[in-house]
Amino acid sequence: VYPPSRMQNIVLACLHKFVEPMLSWWPFNKLRKSALSSLMDHIHYEDENSNYVGLCPINKVLNMICCWIEDPNSYAFKRHLPRIHDFLWISEDGMKAKVYVGCQSWETSLIAQAFCSTKLAKEFAPVLRKAHGFLKAAQVTQNFPTYNSYYRERSKGAWTLSNGENGWPIADTTAEAIKALLLLSKYSPSLVGDPIEEQRLYDAVDCLLSYVNKDGTLSSAECKRTTPWVEILNPSESFRNIIVDYPYVECTSSLVQALILFRNSYPEYRCEEIEECIKKGTLFIEKQQRTDGSWVWYLGCVLHLCILLCHKRTSCCWKNIRE
Repeated sequence: VYPPSRMQNIVLACLHKFVEPMLSWWPFNKLRKSALSSLMDHIHYEDENSNYVGLCPINKVLNMICCWIEDPNSYAFKRHLPRIHDFLWISEDGMKAKVYVGCQSWETSLIAQAFCSTKLAKEFAPVLRKAHGFLKAAQVTQNFPTYNSYYRERSKGAWTLSNGENGWPIADTTAEAIKALLLLSKYSPSLVGDPIEEQRLYDAVDCLLSYVNKDGTLSSAECKRTTPWVEILNPSESFRNIIVDYPYVECTSSLVQALILFRNSYPEYRCEEIEECIKKGTLFIEKQQRTDGSWVWYLGCVLHLCILLCHKRTSCCWKNIRE
């Protein structure tokens, strides 16, 4: 799907033919030993803080193999084994593996929003009560220790794509969960349960703002940390543009909508930063629109419409939408 470039082939061949043998000799073998020790330290950190689920089945399996090579009878390897089943499922044509451990938080947030937007909350109150309880329970309530040292982002207040167990926050899932919780807070607790604690909502907004790029945009799992030229190092033969977490229309739209809803309910909290993010995010979405009126991400047009409606741009808004 995405074959390695000629430069990559040359670099990898040189590493295999020359650098690899050299690292087996003294004193370079000491460098190798130090590098492998640092690598295992990162692997154990990831395993322990994700309950041995990992971010996805790729790094979960690779981490498990590394733990086995380090010690086949280790506690880490034994903890890895039962978590394999989190990714496996039986379909009509055999066993398959999921690309992620699940997307419960993201989908539950969207479903709750759909119920609220269609005025069916009272009719489906028992469903929304359970969804509300799940979202409150799935929030990550603490940061991982020394997360900056391991190139991780803040996690306190965030939501993962799944149920919070693997601890990997996802930016737009956090935004969608905030939107769902704010909408549910408008209904009586007797219908949908008690609203989330105010401080936990503040933590969620703090976490979401920490993911915002300098230009007011939002990427998927972390801030945009580097420049696109590092994509030449991409070792994957399946995916293009995966080294940098680029800003996306869909994620930025989720960000802007969440901040607008939050601002309406809590106008005093970090008001200047939120207003600046809304302005920059909206400008980014408008700039990304193609000449035929579409956006790259399939949800972009619908989500941008929601932003325009939230801003209450009446006649000008509808003129732009028709165009």
